[in-house]
Amino acid sequence: MVRKQRKTAHRPTSGTDDGHSVSTAGATEDLIWGINPVLEVLRSPDQGVHEVLVVQGKAGPRLQEIIDSARQRGIPLRFVPAERLGTPKNCRHQGVSARLAATTYLSLEALLATETGTTCPPPLLVLDCIQDPHNLGSILRSALAAGFSRIILPKERSAIISGTVAQSSAGAISHLQLCRVGNIAETLQQLKEQGYWVFGAVVDPGAHSLYTIDFPDATCLVIGGESKGIRPLVQKRCDQLITIPMAGSFNSLNAAVAAAIIMFEFVRRRLPGTAQP
Repeated sequence: MVRKQRKTAHRPTSGTDDGHSVSTAGATEDLIWGINPVLEVLRSPDQGVHEVLVVQGKAGPRLQEIIDSARQRGIPLRFVPAERLGTPKNCRHQGVSARLAATTYLSLEALLATETGTTCPPPLLVLDCIQDPHNLGSILRSALAAGFSRIILPKERSAIISGTVAQSSAGAISHLQLCRVGNIAETLQQLKEQGYWVFGAVVDPGAHSLYTIDFPDATCLVIGGESKGIRPLVQKRCDQLITIPMAGSFNSLNAAVAAAIIMFEFVRRRLPGTAQP
């Protein structure tokens, strides 16, 4: 693929943003658990935390770090029996949970404004109908590691940012900029008008191999849902469909695994001295 330059148009104000959204899907949806996720939210000055709960009698240096951090931030701290952590049955809570303030979502306009002053716009990751919270959390964890810190999600047909997602992301959600939109296809069109090239990941031998793509500076990657992949209308808005070549007749990867492979291949192409296709 020849690297292309797209003319940058005036950025329109998006009518699909969700502003500041509060999850109402259940009593545990604002709860996170596990030492890593709780530590990460406590380290993030932008993340509101209502309270931290620690199982009575639990000890250890990392739990003590959580206790000290909560006290330093003036966050209510309670020591409770394990059954009062509020976590789902059989989850690996490691003796600690935290109740978060409402998840903050940026508008599309605000999300794009975070690139101001950069010579190369940071990449965007669009998740089209990732409904399994463990997959979503895993993708967000890989996204942060690969430098995809700006994430766009649909308002519907997507797992919400819950305790399960936070735990699976190992606290990555505290360092990501999240945006929820009403229409992914329309949003991709707006991104294209801003100069982004949109690449959709599909399971299709007729699509372009990931390893032959020369990603432009302004790249948007779209990952589809676990069962049906990217929806047809969303596919139509992609500039190019890409696929991960696989051996033999095996042609299916977990959405989180596929997302990680593609994002880190994007990163590899930007390493000094890396040969382009």
